[in-house]
Amino acid sequence: MKLPLGIAWRIGLALACVGVLAAALTGYYGYSASRAMLIAGAEERLQTATRVLVRQLAVGLNGTARDVRMLADHPQSARLLARADPRAQEITEDNVALLFERLLDTHPEYFQMRLIDVTDHGLERIRVDRDEAGLVRVRGDDLQEKGHYPYVFETIRLPAGSVYMSRPAINHEVGAHAGLGKPSLQVAAPVHDATGRVRGVVVINLDLNGLFAQLAADLPPGLQLYLTNSAGDFLVHPDPAKAFAFDRGRVARLQDAFPAALAMTREGKERQDELVTTASVAGQGAVVAAFLRQPLGELQRDDEFILGLAQPLSVVLQESEQLGAASARIVVAFSALAVLLAALLARALTRPLNQMVDAVRRMADGAAGGRLPSARQDEIGLLARSIENMQQQIRAQFATLEQKQGELDRLASHDSLTGLHNRRFFLDRLDHALAHAKRTNGQLALLFIDLDHFKTINDELGHAAGDHVLRTLAQRLKHVVREVDTVARIGGDEFIVLLDEIADIDGVTRVAHKVLDVLLQPVRRGDADLVLGASIGASRYPSDGTGTTELIAAADQAMYRAKSSGRRRICLASDGDATGSVPATVS
Repeated sequence: MKLPLGIAWRIGLALACVGVLAAALTGYYGYSASRAMLIAGAEERLQTATRVLVRQLAVGLNGTARDVRMLADHPQSARLLARADPRAQEITEDNVALLFERLLDTHPEYFQMRLIDVTDHGLERIRVDRDEAGLVRVRGDDLQEKGHYPYVFETIRLPAGSVYMSRPAINHEVGAHAGLGKPSLQVAAPVHDATGRVRGVVVINLDLNGLFAQLAADLPPGLQLYLTNSAGDFLVHPDPAKAFAFDRGRVARLQDAFPAALAMTREGKERQDELVTTASVAGQGAVVAAFLRQPLGELQRDDEFILGLAQPLSVVLQESEQLGAASARIVVAFSALAVLLAALLARALTRPLNQMVDAVRRMADGAAGGRLPSARQDEIGLLARSIENMQQQIRAQFATLEQKQGELDRLASHDSLTGLHNRRFFLDRLDHALAHAKRTNGQLALLFIDLDHFKTINDELGHAAGDHVLRTLAQRLKHVVREVDTVARIGGDEFIVLLDEIADIDGVTRVAHKVLDVLLQPVRRGDADLVLGASIGASRYPSDGTGTTELIAAADQAMYRAKSSGRRRICLASDGDATGSVPATVS
């Protein structure tokens, strides 16, 4: 039977869909992989740039530390503060002030340089500020007492050669000229005389904006610079309103904009020194960012820096958009090619597929399989040969299943040891016989048989001998009754016989005597003859019962009377016998 028209189109459409899907998935995964690579590359570049900036920051801070240490160790600084030569005091002050001016000229990121005396409440002895017009040397009454500032009273506690760095803050010191209201930090070193006594402090006020403007000058355009303290408060931010927000009573913290950075702040349970993350920042969209904690080296300070660089994700993925457009063009081209190839393949596949489908359908209908293109040496030939093998295996499996089904049916209705019918089958047969007898007013009888002394054989000779006896006696029972009668094993040494369409009680006793005679015959086991015998109870329909349970119970009770009366005998459930038993005759 041939397939309906249009199968070629359906196969072609399926193959085309597979081709288009494969091309689309390839393009999609290529595009996704390129995006992931671009993001990974951006993260690596930002991480490297952040490390470079941190090193440059460390170099800049260490340079400032060297400058302040050099000034603190300069002999004229200690001589001036010790007032060792009152006559040359003015010359010494001018020399030190000139040295300050030269350093301020060299370092535009310095706001201010001062030499502070520990006496007179930390009075400034020399002070040079940066102003819009240039450098300004502050003299006389304009010099201020600074002993209450941490960069003075903390620094004088340090040993010689140490450098103190303050927390970054907005400079609110009155008269700071260009440094007033600007982000700054103070770098200071103690001045010791020849005896090791602290005489004063040298302080450089560092312009944070100027320092980071120098550091960021060589960064690629589009990068955003962040700087925070250890609490995560922004000191430098792309949005100036968020820098030093704490100085204005507001909160703008790193961990709020980048939640993953919480571990880098002092609030984090597990301190983390480096972080690369992608996050969505309010007002900026998605950004890729890298953060690094600044190592302080020998600087003595009560806070830390966290420096970071970020780049908008849209900038990072600009190249992927071009790649996505190219991928789309490639997908379209390959999809068109896939549709063309699918149409050609569909035509080539349709004919042999029709042959194989026809063969399978014939096999399903039970007919002989049709001709298959098994001579082909391609995949279709392999499939045809596989179908032929499958047909053979299915036929073999059906034969095996039929055989096993027959065995299962036999096991379901027969006793596995003796081969006689089992209780389940016997009850079903008895129900049918009773129904037939009721319709035809016929009669039937049951013989309930229990072997005598069987337990003795099992106990003395073993179960193997007992099984042999049961099998032998079962075969005798099958041959002593008619073919229309049913013999079943219903227990260990208990058997039951259905005598169908029996006429009268004489017929029942006659068959019962035959049964008892064959059961009394010895059973050969090796060199010994085993003699058992049996006790038999008989019941009849309808005189002893009209139902299955009643007839079996009546025959069972008659069997127990036979056993209690001396065994090897027959007892009838009917009351017609005066003694209730019929002695056996043994030939």
